[in-house]
Amino acid sequence: MTAENIYQELRENLQQLEVELQAQKLWSAVAPDPKALESTTPFMYDTLKLHEWLQWVYIPRLRALMDAKGTLPHQSHVYPLASHEWEQHTHFDKGQLLRLINRIDSTLNGCEMTPESIPDAKH
Repeated sequence: MTAENIYQELRENLQQLEVELQAQKLWSAVAPDPKALESTTPFMYDTLKLHEWLQWVYIPRLRALMDAKGTLPHQSHVYPLASHEWEQHTHFDKGQLLRLINRIDSTLNGCEMTPESIPDAKH
């Protein structure tokens, strides 16, 4: 799969994820407090809910990497966290959200544009 194909697949899945977050009423027009975005905890788990992190961090960062033709993350494991985090939630339909997150994880985990697979990459 070429870089453009990977980028295209990710762009489509990220767009679908954004649309689904909006459809499930998990998308906000109001950004979180800037202090919340300074968290160093994985997924900013201590300051943001998962859907907030997806909207304000994950989706924009992946889009920015692709726009810059940058190196994509070499591993993505958002699906297990989302599956666990949303296990007890009944106020929204998590099925399509989880399918989309799983597709994004699979694309990133299977692509050949990751730091570990780039021969010149410094570890």
